[in-house]
Amino acid sequence: MDAVRVALLREVLAGTEWLGATRRFAGALRGSVVSHGGGLLLVGTPEYEPWHLAAHLVDEAAWSGTPELAPTLVRHGARPTDPAHLAVGLGRIEAAKRGETLLVVADREPGGALLERVHDARRSGATVLALGSGDEGLAAMAHEALPVREDAELDLDTVQHLVSAAAGENPLPSPTGRRRLRDRLTRLADQLTAPPPPRW
Repeated sequence: MDAVRVALLREVLAGTEWLGATRRFAGALRGSVVSHGGGLLLVGTPEYEPWHLAAHLVDEAAWSGTPELAPTLVRHGARPTDPAHLAVGLGRIEAAKRGETLLVVADREPGGALLERVHDARRSGATVLALGSGDEGLAAMAHEALPVREDAELDLDTVQHLVSAAAGENPLPSPTGRRRLRDRLTRLADQLTAPPPPRW
């Protein structure tokens, strides 16, 4: 989803809780990875690997000049023969430490094995963020959670687009006070997609 489509989606969602909720969650994500600088781990469930979110965060990291947003995708079925960026298994969560951020995206209950690893990561000092099913066990472990239940107005994929876009648009103020190129482009896209002013 490109910047123009995100701007249109935000226009449709104006007045709903989703814009504020996704921006708050994105702010927590960005704040954690930028302030700690320890790296971002991204994991889903065995049935749902958040490939699409990983790709968008890599793009946002490049466009916003925030390399900390580029995640390491942790996979349930990773094999040593996979390409390096796809070969990171669940053991990486067990090795998580203070300063790292773990983002769990769950389309359903994450299951006991994953919850145990998330609990261990939190105990080791990692910041845990949860996006998705609203599972109470996962939400209780998370420092920040954004539930997307099955009966919600938006699906999990759409919410991930909003979160990744907002994470790339919340830069820390630059020393010169000038806006970053990504922010200027977003503002331009918002202006181009806004309805024309009424003619009296």
